[in-house]
Amino acid sequence: MGLFSNYNSAGPGVPKAPQEKIGLFKFMEVYGRRMWVLMGLNLIYLLACIPIVTFGPATAGMTKVARNFSQERHAFVWHDFWQAFKKNFKQSFIMGLIDILFVVAFIVAVPSYSVWAQQNKMMYIPFVLCLMCVIVFFMMHFYIYLMIVSTTLSLRQIFKNAFFLTSLGLKQSLITLLVWLTVGFMMITMLPFSLFLMLFWTSGFLCFVTCFNCYPVIRKYVIQPYYDKLGEDNPEFDYLKNDEEAVFEDMGGKEAPIEEEKKPKKKGKRIR
Repeated sequence: MGLFSNYNSAGPGVPKAPQEKIGLFKFMEVYGRRMWVLMGLNLIYLLACIPIVTFGPATAGMTKVARNFSQERHAFVWHDFWQAFKKNFKQSFIMGLIDILFVVAFIVAVPSYSVWAQQNKMMYIPFVLCLMCVIVFFMMHFYIYLMIVSTTLSLRQIFKNAFFLTSLGLKQSLITLLVWLTVGFMMITMLPFSLFLMLFWTSGFLCFVTCFNCYPVIRKYVIQPYYDKLGEDNPEFDYLKNDEEAVFEDMGGKEAPIEEEKKPKKKGKRIR
């Protein structure tokens, strides 16, 4: 008998996989390992966004790297960023232009409806509808750029899927929205001191949160059904097929129990 364990019986063996953490603990573990690299990604992203029209491709590049990190896959930050930038340039460039036009329309429409609503109560209806459209369109972005870098769907199909995924993954969408609003509020209230955080932290952190929360929704409702329909295995899970390549066999539970040695009795005092 050991101090805390019984070594006379067979043990459970080596676990097949480490205990999986969930929720916030899993996020903190994964983000903690990648935090410094994500700070570098944040800086690369801002530099790539200096020509405003490259906002879309730069977002695609950052999303690709952050997605890999959030799913605990390897990524070369500089190489994978620019590879995704170029590979998804057409769709992400168009999406970036749509985003820029949408932001301009939002800046003009919301204050205008607010003023008109004060003069005519009926204008509160289009004002509320406008706000709802803004929120839904913003939440759709949690999935749009992820699908651009993860699928070969057309932009029209991506828009359609993003609209439905916002509600199918409502919990993840709302949590992600809350994080974005909290960080945005913090950045505004801490100005001008938050400018340093924006340079090295904000975009990378928010993109990582989005990928961590929302990519599993895309995998569940878009990617996995595709492979199920083809009758093929999802290559994302190839790392689980390492049992065939094992160099030793786990004998957990099969070991013979250790027999206690029979020692001759000694005469004299025993120290207890």
